[in-house]
Amino acid sequence: MKMQSIISAAYAALAIAMATPVAAHGVGETVTPHFQQTIPNIPGKSLIALIVDYKPGGASPSHVHAKSAFIFGYVLSGEIESHVNDGPRRVYRTGESFYEPPGSRHPVSRNASRSKPAKLLAVFVVDADEEELTTSIEQDPSSRSKR
Repeated sequence: MKMQSIISAAYAALAIAMATPVAAHGVGETVTPHFQQTIPNIPGKSLIALIVDYKPGGASPSHVHAKSAFIFGYVLSGEIESHVNDGPRRVYRTGESFYEPPGSRHPVSRNASRSKPAKLLAVFVVDADEEELTTSIEQDPSSRSKR
């Protein structure tokens, strides 16, 4: 058991070290995998962390999240404007956080500034076999964000 934990930790460290930006999904947005690990005491669930970098004026396309994904968002720097489901639009500043329930519709996620960059940590608790974390509302299936 101890050797398996060491191997798992080494694998996770290697995966993080080799992580490169997934892609720019929206205009001025880059998503980079940061962490991924199954949750041992919650069978069938994984924890996935992504860093979303927004250039000044950058934005994500309108999207929906996986039906199993509970999301915690934390603004690392700058200001992020967000609108989830039928809730109000809100600007979150450095150090502020929010959550999104499973299957949320996210029509607005963008840098609130046109002159300064912004960075968001998005942490997903999701079914371990989930392949697509987000699906763009306005584009074809090839625009899906995978792990």
